[in-house]
Amino acid sequence: MFDVVLGLHIVICVVMVGLILLQRNEGGGLGMGGPSSGGMLNVRGQANFLTRLTALCAAAFMLTSIGLAFLAGQADAPVIIDPGAPFTDVPLN
Repeated sequence: MFDVVLGLHIVICVVMVGLILLQRNEGGGLGMGGPSSGGMLNVRGQANFLTRLTALCAAAFMLTSIGLAFLAGQADAPVIIDPGAPFTDVPLN
């Protein structure tokens, strides 16, 4: 089950990176451009679709992250330090 969720998580990550790279730069990061720079030639329909799809991928990313954390906590991991083991002296030479 862990491997399936991990594979799905990786696919969602790759899709989300691609969607983010496909989005149009608004140019408002350093104060350049702004809302009036595009004029009437904005393609808002495509931007809305990509934004919603990115938000959907982000939600799926968060859900798979929580699922992986839960599954990792439930796994029977080997115990490195056994608290019930007797103490033995180790010579330093």
